[in-house]
Amino acid sequence: MDLTALLLSRIQFAFTVSFHIIFPSFSIGVAAWLTVLEALHLATGRPAYRLVFEFWLKIFGVAFGLGVVSGIVMAFQFGTNWSEMSRSTGPIQGVLLSYETFTAFFLEASFFGILLFGRTRVAPWFYLFSTGMVALGTTLSSFWIMINNSWMQVPVGYAVENGVFVPTDWAAIIFSPVVWVRFPHMLLAAFVTGTFCVAATGAWYLLRREFTAEGQIMLHMGLYLAAVLVPAQIFFGHLTGDYVHNYQPVKFAAIEGRWHDEQPAGEVLLALPDAAVETNHYEIKIPVLGSLIGSMSFDSKEVGLTDFPPQDRPPVIIPFFAFRIMVGCGLVMLGLAWVGSYLSIKGRIERNRLLLWATFLSFPLPFIATLTGWFTAEVGRQPWTVYGLLRTADAMTPFLTTRAATISLVVFCSVYALIFTFGVIYIHQLLRAGPVNRLVLPPNAATPKRPMSVVDGPIAPSPHHLVAGE
Repeated sequence: MDLTALLLSRIQFAFTVSFHIIFPSFSIGVAAWLTVLEALHLATGRPAYRLVFEFWLKIFGVAFGLGVVSGIVMAFQFGTNWSEMSRSTGPIQGVLLSYETFTAFFLEASFFGILLFGRTRVAPWFYLFSTGMVALGTTLSSFWIMINNSWMQVPVGYAVENGVFVPTDWAAIIFSPVVWVRFPHMLLAAFVTGTFCVAATGAWYLLRREFTAEGQIMLHMGLYLAAVLVPAQIFFGHLTGDYVHNYQPVKFAAIEGRWHDEQPAGEVLLALPDAAVETNHYEIKIPVLGSLIGSMSFDSKEVGLTDFPPQDRPPVIIPFFAFRIMVGCGLVMLGLAWVGSYLSIKGRIERNRLLLWATFLSFPLPFIATLTGWFTAEVGRQPWTVYGLLRTADAMTPFLTTRAATISLVVFCSVYALIFTFGVIYIHQLLRAGPVNRLVLPPNAATPKRPMSVVDGPIAPSPHHLVAGE
């Protein structure tokens, strides 16, 4: 086996999945936000809600397209770089991915066109229903992906026949308790991403003293939603840690930076793990707290990395630091959401430029938290693709060469970088243009074959005059 090709394949998949996850985590949250906006517009009739809806619909359309394209290309690697994994796990993973297609993609494809072209062609209640169906479709997509990934983390409901994993209990696979901890954790991460992007955009407009009515809606609603969602996200994060503690003790030890058994166990806040000598340098540690976090006990025994053979341990540095970055981002977002919501309720947030700047600059935090959370989960699972059953080295395409892996890595990085650059530039242009005081309507030349014509085409005057403050 070519170990260099293995390393390059892992880097390639890590790069593509990191690139891809940025867009679904954003679009899932924005789709839910659009549903809330459309419901508020239908219930109150306030034109400002529709203006903000049309504005974010354009941004959602771009991000959604980038997510679909990057996801499809990413899936090709299962055949090119990881054919042994596809062969051995196909009876389970292939079915789960097909469920994603038949549920999520069909919903999105059926109703997204109505969002773009159907505002004046369907009843208002049906337009709201269509918005909800698009949001449901994005949610179902993450649901099936998380079932798939959770099965790789904690395989259940299977039997091995001739080296192939065959499903024996679909209920156990779909309703695994691990799924119903990890799926809400990921879904809430997407919602938090959407709320902070919305709040940051509103703060940006208020700092620039433009689109103030719409900016106030974005800022206030984004912070209020985040104030509720972030604590829920932290709670499910704790439950996710419990599953890791119970089912993947070596990953938990790597996250904690714990090399040797401890009773009671301390909690390492910061350190520099050194796998060569199996110790931590510059360690800052709180006694007993590790047992309390791991087992909700003051005197539990917690296992260390040295309980496991070196070949079965993950690389400690990445999950150790990625986890702490994720937690740090979560705590900062929690503080911003609660302080911002308090000042919003008191009516003082628009005058607090320091908090407006902090909210605006916070928009990368949910993306960083999502990425580092995935790094913790996926790198911490190594050296296994299917935990405890299929090693990553055995999942790779056996005849893949270093040359082929290098070429594909360079091509993927170049193409993705190009797509990302133009996508971000275009979204930035939409943000700078802002929610103008006119409602977006499809131009006469708009057709389903040219969905971006909705963005580029003319915009019709609003049927309602926008009243300041609405």
